[in-house]
Amino acid sequence: MVCLAGMIGIGKTSATKLLGERLGGTVFYEKVDDNEILPLFYTASEEEQELKRYPFLLQLEFLNSRFQIIKEAVKHENSIIDRSIFEDWYFAKINHDLGRISDTEFSIYEKLLDNMMNEVDEIPQKAPDLMVYMRASFETILDRIGKRGREFEQDKNLYNYYYALWKDYDDWVFNHYDRSAILVIDMDHMDIVNTPEDANIFVEKVQNKLAEVKID
Repeated sequence: MVCLAGMIGIGKTSATKLLGERLGGTVFYEKVDDNEILPLFYTASEEEQELKRYPFLLQLEFLNSRFQIIKEAVKHENSIIDRSIFEDWYFAKINHDLGRISDTEFSIYEKLLDNMMNEVDEIPQKAPDLMVYMRASFETILDRIGKRGREFEQDKNLYNYYYALWKDYDDWVFNHYDRSAILVIDMDHMDIVNTPEDANIFVEKVQNKLAEVKID
């Protein structure tokens, strides 16, 4: 099992598709297009966010879908996951730090996550074999969010949210995540969609790391 991790807009979905094609695994994509709360999370005013609790609802929606995905992914011999349940807590924490999720909501979220992880730990494959952390500068992140063109992501008022997520990602990866081996890939000068050579380098890095941790 390989999980892709990294900032919004970094290219995880494209990387998941690429690895699925090259490594022959079953792919599991983050559920975005059919998520009714996601556009509301990005576009609602602060007053609407406060009244309708969209950040908390969105986090529960993503947690539920990621829990479903990890339970399905472990049934396959080879699976590639576009952001996993192991990364979900980080997004909840940032929204809590920003005051978008209350202390009570965050406590409820963590209790629910703990229950889910206890169930995951009962599964024979308890964790990924490798997490691929796709890393880039903040300028690259903003550029790629702009280029992928999701209208609800383009509001300049989201800058502080994106920066809050970006600035602490390394801390989460290197000081909190302990479920598997980690491969860090610098995406600042890598375009795996439009540059075949970059795609080949990306896949080779993943294959080499899998061989290093003795996963075929």
